[in-house]
Amino acid sequence: MVLETCDRLSPLVRDDEVILVLGQEHLEDAKEIFKGRGVHMIAEPVGRNTAPCIGLGAIYSQHLGYEGAVAFLPADHYIGDRAAFLKALGQAGELAGSGGIVTLGIVPSRPETGYGYIRRDKGHIDYCGFDAYKVLEFVEKPDFEKARCYLASGDYFWNGGIFVAKPETVLEEIREHLPDLHNGLMRLKRSVGTRAFEAELREVYAGLVGISFDYGIMEKTDGTVYVIPCDCGWSDVGSWASLYELRTSEQDDHQNVIDSEALLIDCERSFVTGRGGRLVACLGLKNCLVVDTPEAVLVADLDRSQDIRKLVAQLKRSGKGNLL
Repeated sequence: MVLETCDRLSPLVRDDEVILVLGQEHLEDAKEIFKGRGVHMIAEPVGRNTAPCIGLGAIYSQHLGYEGAVAFLPADHYIGDRAAFLKALGQAGELAGSGGIVTLGIVPSRPETGYGYIRRDKGHIDYCGFDAYKVLEFVEKPDFEKARCYLASGDYFWNGGIFVAKPETVLEEIREHLPDLHNGLMRLKRSVGTRAFEAELREVYAGLVGISFDYGIMEKTDGTVYVIPCDCGWSDVGSWASLYELRTSEQDDHQNVIDSEALLIDCERSFVTGRGGRLVACLGLKNCLVVDTPEAVLVADLDRSQDIRKLVAQLKRSGKGNLL
């Protein structure tokens, strides 16, 4: 998916303009994947959520001499309509060049409880021929009824975690709202590009508190934040339900997706997958998820696949984390 993310951007940027901030454990695989390409890579010694990651990308962008808008993109998202995505991203770059932070608002297609939301201002801004809106607030993941209201209002977008801003804008926001992180980043800025950088990176990261960019910055900033609508077939592939949606081309006549040796009778809109090496037989299921593995079997309402985290938490509490 990280390769797809970089290739998706190729009409807008060259390889040597791409910076990958990734975990240390993925560095060697990434080097092999991008062998012979000029992509820059920085390996975080430990994960500290997205605020340190974005800050690290900002100071490295400055090290490379970037003064204009930079896009900060998660590398594990699916984009169905690349042209629509690149168009919105290009517009965000133009707008961010004049200051502030711009985010892409994913046009919602259902009342999703697994995503955060962006509430826009009613009045739109016509900037260079395209629509943008001021952001009123970032909203945490809602319950189902709130999500239905958000969808019906038309004033909310899914928060895809995609931000565009000048590096200096990002670092100024971090300085104001996350001063400890800013101090660490300034230490790293002094050593970036030198032999001392990796040792300094390990030391700085050991003392950082993990915090997301959304919570640490976007929910607190008093600066200007814009949202540009983006209807691009986006998914963060963060749940079984989203994976089911991505595999619509594989559905049978009753909207079932079957990814195992399975026998289905009178089943509708169900997702059956297995690696247990045995036949999975299902009768009369509707809107169900069945996951068969050698260690355990999961059966759930497909629409509640975001709540599987509750099962994960219970397994951990009961000392059965090995089943995860």
